[in-house]
Amino acid sequence: MTIIAPSILSADFSKLGEDVQSAEKAGGDWIHIDVMDGHFVPNMTFGPIVIQSIRSYTKLPFDVHLMIERPEQYLEAFARAGADRITVHAEACVHLHRVVHQIKELGLPAGVALNPGTPLSAVEPVLDDLDLVLLMTVNPGFGGQKFIPQSVNRLRQLRGILQERGLSHMHVQVDGGINAETAPLVRDAGANVLVAGNYVYGAADRSSAVASLR
Repeated sequence: MTIIAPSILSADFSKLGEDVQSAEKAGGDWIHIDVMDGHFVPNMTFGPIVIQSIRSYTKLPFDVHLMIERPEQYLEAFARAGADRITVHAEACVHLHRVVHQIKELGLPAGVALNPGTPLSAVEPVLDDLDLVLLMTVNPGFGGQKFIPQSVNRLRQLRGILQERGLSHMHVQVDGGINAETAPLVRDAGANVLVAGNYVYGAADRSSAVASLR
């Protein structure tokens, strides 16, 4: 089953709680929260306090994507704030195996994200410890970017690796430029978790937008 995770990066920050509820009412399965620090990516967004402030607005899982340097220093704070799963970037972790296990020790599913220019081999050493691999289908840092077509081949390659390793059950997530045109491409290539920001929050009918991604 395809999981749709509306990204609140594209929500109205002045009514964030209401927009979280709107994503749930529209049929979203997870709430995707892009945390940016202005260093690892050229933008700044949410911290644990903001996540904690919107936690009561929905029972949907908070899918927290840390696009930050030294994520290991903040894992516990995000877990306490209400994260239900945490994904870190391989490029931001000197000791990726250790960071993945820190997430697991907090009792949360662990994910690792790869930027478009990062080889899939970067995640292979920790695949057996993961619950999710996130392939960025744009360069991270801003919403509303155009989907990178080469991402489709990367998804197929990743799914092939997972099948060879007996990990076909693992979530494969995509983030960036996902809409009604690109969703079938990434689904057919092996993605089962689709993050969509502008496409959902910019739609006149958010329920129809979410449905079109499935």
